[in-house]
Amino acid sequence: MSLTTLESSLAFHFTFRDFASAAAAVRTSAAKVRSHRNAIFSRELARQRALYPRIEKIEVSIQGPGLDGTLLIMNRGMSTPLSCARHLTDYHVANSALALVDGELWPLHQPLTHSCTLSLLTFKDSDPTRVNQAYWRSCSALLGQVLESAFKDDFTVELLSTPEVPVTTGAFCCDVVLDPQLDSWTPSAESLRSLTRGAQQLVQQDLIWEPLEVAPSVALEIFSHSRCKQEEVEQKAAQNPKGTVMLYRCGDHVLLSGGPLVARTGLCSQYEVTAVHILGQGAWGLHRRAQGLSLPLQLQAHHTVWRKLRQRAEKLVEMPRHEEVTPPSPTCTSLP
Repeated sequence: MSLTTLESSLAFHFTFRDFASAAAAVRTSAAKVRSHRNAIFSRELARQRALYPRIEKIEVSIQGPGLDGTLLIMNRGMSTPLSCARHLTDYHVANSALALVDGELWPLHQPLTHSCTLSLLTFKDSDPTRVNQAYWRSCSALLGQVLESAFKDDFTVELLSTPEVPVTTGAFCCDVVLDPQLDSWTPSAESLRSLTRGAQQLVQQDLIWEPLEVAPSVALEIFSHSRCKQEEVEQKAAQNPKGTVMLYRCGDHVLLSGGPLVARTGLCSQYEVTAVHILGQGAWGLHRRAQGLSLPLQLQAHHTVWRKLRQRAEKLVEMPRHEEVTPPSPTCTSLP
């Protein structure tokens, strides 16, 4: 994605553009960083798949309305919850966003490793709390992907740890540090629209969020170009009883996630980047919080309702310092 209006404005305001170009030539290009991360992700994915050289069968007991008692014979280490959905109905394939495996939240594209019970989760479930939170987290991931590619190679973009905010805040968030040369930049309405168009393009491509649980050493190698991400890897590994971290790949974008994401970008419907707020100086430079609003494919809002929701989503989402946000239990109508 290209922020045409933004870049023309920057060209006018920053007289040291030649210096920026020289700095960009010294640091590793964004394209090379993405290629590096993808190569290691693919290598580790292939290694993990090779752990199951022989086809071994597992029993998957399906739970859910009209499905109780359904038993599927699947392939260990190969079949995913989506594979199981394909043995059910087109509705389950199109609308499932997440799964429960023996009561544990499970990404739709993550292989099953043992005989288990399986429930497929949608936005229309009687209690969509967990799906809604995963959707909000996924929208933040999508926003980070757009921001990382929006400024080309002229300016650095460092994605910070994504705030885990409850759906009821009315806006999902992505914290970011832009190149110090952009410290005085304030995004225009056209810049926000350009970011929105970039997100909508990813939605239209219906890309999957491909999960991969890895050892910290693998994640540290993937994010070797980012000291910020390396610190985040160490923190997440320390917080996980298994000592691992969860990565996702969407297109050519590899990210760390603090929780499960929904199956694919195509589950997003209405999506808009609403604001970029300055939070102040932090450990990595001038911290900003990009925010947005979205509704999934199964839920729609009239344009008048959307306008009111958007006004709410423009306001800064403030996080308590040194406190972990505990999401409440929103109902289906709570999104956002």
